[in-house]
Amino acid sequence: MDNRRNIYFYYKKDPEMIATASQLSELADRYGFTIVKDYKKANIIASIGGDGTFLQAVRKTGFRDDCLYAGVSTKNSLGIYCDFHMNETSKLIEAVEYDQLQVWRRPIIEVTVDGVTSFNCLNEFSVQSGIIKTLVMEVFIDNMHFETFRGDGLIISTPTGSSGYNKSVNGAVVDPLIPCMQISELASVNSNRYRSLGSSFILAQDRTLTLKVVPEGNDHPTMGMDNEALSIQHVEKIQVKLSDKKIKTVKLKDNSFWEKVKKNFL
Repeated sequence: MDNRRNIYFYYKKDPEMIATASQLSELADRYGFTIVKDYKKANIIASIGGDGTFLQAVRKTGFRDDCLYAGVSTKNSLGIYCDFHMNETSKLIEAVEYDQLQVWRRPIIEVTVDGVTSFNCLNEFSVQSGIIKTLVMEVFIDNMHFETFRGDGLIISTPTGSSGYNKSVNGAVVDPLIPCMQISELASVNSNRYRSLGSSFILAQDRTLTLKVVPEGNDHPTMGMDNEALSIQHVEKIQVKLSDKKIKTVKLKDNSFWEKVKKNFL
């Protein structure tokens, strides 16, 4: 970690968070780190807030795979992505200084809409009806037609994202050591005409999921990229797969994913 000395802090620009970031900057400077204003010049990007802020930090800095991401929580408890708490800020600097960190390479989802618009997601991608009407999609795994889905929408999550929105609809929590993506349904309709699996399913890293939107007056779905929304009119086809790129996050050696799941849910 000796060569990782440039830190960029990502946070909401309100008076309280500006003051918090100032405290962290002073601490980092005291330990010989350089605070940079341009994230492109950083080799450590630290978010200040919660898991939502961490997701925003990764998105706003372009899902860089040549630096380390760290999360500093200002909430009452630590999240899935935040290993450090604002009340114990020295732990972050000392962990970097004395090699008490592990680097975790997290898979990300790559989404392409109509062969034109592409973006990445660290937690999950969701596609939902944008109006008060069910959404119909033909679901393909690779080139095989799998099912005709009718309902409110679908969630496609990464292993680390499986403990978020996906879990709230009874999807499985997946070990992050397994490179895969999970597909979970939102209020599916099953009848003689429309039939879907009715449960979550998991696809291996080399699979491609294709969703073809059946118009029926509802070809303007709302798409969620982690905690941001994307709205595109007249969507026809969405392709989702695991990206070849992974982002590197840091975690304390004694704080595993499953320990975090236990602390947050049990």
